[in-house]
Amino acid sequence: MTLPDRLADQPTSDGPPPPRRGGRWRTPLRLAVAGVFLAVITVILAGQWQQAKPLLGRLSVPVMLASWAMVLAGIYATFRSWRAALTDLGATLPHTGAMRVFYLGQLGKYVPGTIWPVVTQMRLGRDYRVPPRASGAAVGVFMLVLIGTGLLVGVPVIPLLGRDAVDEYHWLAVVLPLFVLALTPPVLNRAIALVLRVTRRPPMPAPLSFGGILRVAGWAIVSWLCYGVHVYLLARQLGAEGGALLLLQCTGAFAVAFASGPLLLIVPAGAGVREAALLLLLGPTLTAPVAAVIAVISRLLFIVGDLAWSAVATLAARRRAVRPPAAPLPP
Repeated sequence: MTLPDRLADQPTSDGPPPPRRGGRWRTPLRLAVAGVFLAVITVILAGQWQQAKPLLGRLSVPVMLASWAMVLAGIYATFRSWRAALTDLGATLPHTGAMRVFYLGQLGKYVPGTIWPVVTQMRLGRDYRVPPRASGAAVGVFMLVLIGTGLLVGVPVIPLLGRDAVDEYHWLAVVLPLFVLALTPPVLNRAIALVLRVTRRPPMPAPLSFGGILRVAGWAIVSWLCYGVHVYLLARQLGAEGGALLLLQCTGAFAVAFASGPLLLIVPAGAGVREAALLLLLGPTLTAPVAAVIAVISRLLFIVGDLAWSAVATLAARRRAVRPPAAPLPP
C-alpha cells in the first residue's frame, strides 16, 4: 500500500475516515443500483405529473417554493433524527458522511419493499467503518420513532377531521400507547439484543438512552411541524379558510397519512397510501378536489426534495474527498 493510501485510511479529527476505495466492480454496481432507483422515481413522477399538470395553474410560484422549502426543512429534520439514533447507538459520522449515507439510502424507499433503505444505508455505512448492525438498528429505531411521533401528533387531531376520519382511524388510539411503550429504551435495547443474539452478531457499541430517544423524537416532531406547514400553505392558496385550526388539521392529517405509508411493505415510499389517506382526512375540511390536488403536489414536492438532498449530499461528499489535507502543525 502506498503512502497516500495509508494516509487515506487514518482517522480525521472530526470523525471517521473518508470512504474506502472499492474494487473495480463496485462502481458499475453502484451505478446500476442508482439507475434502478432513478428509473422507479421517474415512473412515479410521470404518473403523478399527468394528474398535477392541469391543476398547477391554481398555485403561485412563491407559494410552491415556500411549501417546497418546508418539505426540504422537514426532510433535513428526519436526517437529524436518524443521525441522533445512530450516534446514541455508539456510531459517529462526520456531517457530510452522514448526509451521504442517509439521503442516498433514502432513495431506496422508492423501490418496492421497505427493506431497501436499510440495506442501502448499511452498505454505505460500511464505507465509513460503521458496523452494519449499528446502521440497521439506527434505521429501525428511526422509523419506529418517526411513525410513533406521527401518531402522537396526528391521533389527537382525528376528531377535528370529521366523522369519516374517526370511523376509519379510531383504531390508532389503541396503537398509539403500544408504540409509546415500545419506544422506551429498555424495550428497544432488549429487542435489539435479542435480534443480535439470534443472528449471532456482536452487541451494539452502546445502548440506547432516554436522552438519545428524546433527541430522535424531538427532531421527528420538528419534521411533522414542517410538513404540516407545507400542506397548510397549499391549502390556503387553493382557497381554504382558517388559521391555527386549519394548520392543526393539516399537520395532524398529514402525520397520520404519512405514518400509514410504511405499514405496507410492497408499496414504493407509500405511494398511493398517503394520497388516499390525505383525501379521506382532509376531504371534509377542504373539499375532496382540493385535498386531491394537495396530495398529488405534495408527493411531487417530496420526490424533488429527496432528489435535491441526495444531490447536495453527493456533492458535499465529493468536495470533502478531494479537499487537500491540512498542513501539519509545527512542533
